[in-house]
Amino acid sequence: VTAYYMLPALMGIILTITMVLMVSMSIVREREAGTLEQLLVTPLHIWELLVGKILPYIMLGYIQTTICILVALAIFGVPLRGSVLLLYALTTLFLLASLTMGLMIASLAQNQLQAGLMSIATLLPGILLSGFMFPREAMPTFFQYLSLAIPMTHYIEILRMIFLKGGGITALYQQTAFLALFILVFFGTAVRKFKRSVI
Repeated sequence: VTAYYMLPALMGIILTITMVLMVSMSIVREREAGTLEQLLVTPLHIWELLVGKILPYIMLGYIQTTICILVALAIFGVPLRGSVLLLYALTTLFLLASLTMGLMIASLAQNQLQAGLMSIATLLPGILLSGFMFPREAMPTFFQYLSLAIPMTHYIEILRMIFLKGGGITALYQQTAFLALFILVFFGTAVRKFKRSVI
């Protein structure tokens, strides 16, 4: 059933669009207004400031996730065979990966236009290579390996495994490890870039 295959993956697309685009644009907007520099020179550590910036978006991500799940179950009849708690726990990792990617983009962009274009540029490979539209197994080997560098690839696998197959954490440890790695890399890059901007 097409809806069963597409709707869980659509959650990944929606969360990526909102998380990456909104956090990157909001931080760059603050930089253009001059308020970000005022915050960066406060006694707060840079990582504390950045964590504070992304926390409200995590709550927004939970709301979006809940709405998507309810729509999938109630309107389209998509089965949810796995653990809801596991779904939310791994969704938290994906939200953090997407938000830290937005932080990294904000640390690189000079204005809101650049931030918007860079956010869209990260979304397009995710749609094409993550398995949302085309099965990854049907792609050339090079693109299969390239898709591993996209957080959405692993989150879509998590969603389909939990929704359709009822898989547990033992079946998803690789995807979980990849998302944790993305969080460390993106957040570390953003902290270093913002630290250099202060110095």
